Amino acid sequence: MSEIMRSAWPGAEFTGFVQVSEAGLQGMITLRGDLAAPKLATALKAATGCAMPVTRKITRDGAHSLVWMSPDELLILCPHGDAPALTDRLSREMAGEFVTLANVSDARAMFRVTGAMWRDALAKLCPVDFSTLDTGDIRRTRAAQIAAAILVTDAQEAQIICFRSVAGYMFDLLSIAAAPGAEPALYV
Repeated sequence: MSEIMRSAWPGAEFTGFVQVSEAGLQGMITLRGDLAAPKLATALKAATGCAMPVTRKITRDGAHSLVWMSPDELLILCPHGDAPALTDRLSREMAGEFVTLANVSDARAMFRVTGAMWRDALAKLCPVDFSTLDTGDIRRTRAAQIAAAILVTDAQEAQIICFRSVAGYMFDLLSIAAAPGAEPALYV
């Protein structure tokens, strides 16, 4: 088995009315537990620099982000190479608490949809009112037939997270939705 890690769809890019690109290796850790526990917020702040996010929001500090995924779940984003050590650190700090942690970095893929009309491209695929999403928001949904999480990073970009096993399908979906001449112009 190769020791060289590769992202799910390395170098994949498509340019249409928005740019679609595979984001490369990304550290991702799922955390389940009581998000209101003070010890959890303290441990996360010390390890990542990020404050606990509120419902459907993302907090950031440098290369780290905490993403609210559900009332009892967070997604921790970090550099890919840091994910194993960060998972171990948080596991030690949360010993005895009702928390589960899993490094899912190699089970997920991330894509970027960049450009002023990113909402229009994603509206073709997802049952979401994109006019309600602002920078720092997260929405879990479906993109056609697959589960997806949409993270709004700024007014010009969204990141899409899906399972690694469907990364090729996701890239194709996003590329078709972004095809030149197929702009629905719903959100411009």
